[in-house]
Amino acid sequence: MSSQAQVAANRANAQLSTGPTSQEGKAKSSLNAVKTGLSGRTVLLSGDDAAAYQTHIQRFFTTHQPSCDAETALVQSIADTEWRLLRIPSLEMGIYAIGRLELAAKFESHDASVRDTLIEAQIYITYQRQLSNLSIQEGRLRKQRENDLAELKSLQSARQQRIDSQLRAAMELYREAEKEGETFDPSEFGFEFPTELLEERIRFSDARRAGYSHDTARAISKNAHKLKL
Repeated sequence: MSSQAQVAANRANAQLSTGPTSQEGKAKSSLNAVKTGLSGRTVLLSGDDAAAYQTHIQRFFTTHQPSCDAETALVQSIADTEWRLLRIPSLEMGIYAIGRLELAAKFESHDASVRDTLIEAQIYITYQRQLSNLSIQEGRLRKQRENDLAELKSLQSARQQRIDSQLRAAMELYREAEKEGETFDPSEFGFEFPTELLEERIRFSDARRAGYSHDTARAISKNAHKLKL
């Protein structure tokens, strides 16, 4: 995730320059973001709310629960891509705001019922390249998000399979130790999960063997969500 230092730097940069204050100036500033806000490494623009960004990022980390550097990088990328995608509608509105300001006096001789339509059409003609660029960038970002999600799902699926395999092996060792009246510590056998997680898996397995439904067994194991059951 972005460090607090990065967030502070963005806030500081935003305070150094208040940016344009006129309506037209703000619109053009928004249009400039087509280049600086949708590609490259720039994520937070000077007008972005750093706190809102952090809340946005945290929501993705809470949802996907990454457990290693590779998963963390993917979740960060997915969240940043989504942040950029959410910016696109405002950029499109900024383009049309510029057009309305520049074409405010155009088509005055035409009937009011069609004048707005003519202005909208002229805006599209005038800024077709910028609007097309937005569409291209949106497609690229959606593809990137799709690829990152697929890779994250693959990594987490492989991780879950490894955990399941380890839990099955540990269950047998646990039961053997229990029969001998000994305490079983997963870490002594190289397993990287706590005893509590193993015991929850055993409770779930025993409940299923006893004929309980999957949902009832989940309830019995107490924290089945940790086991992805």
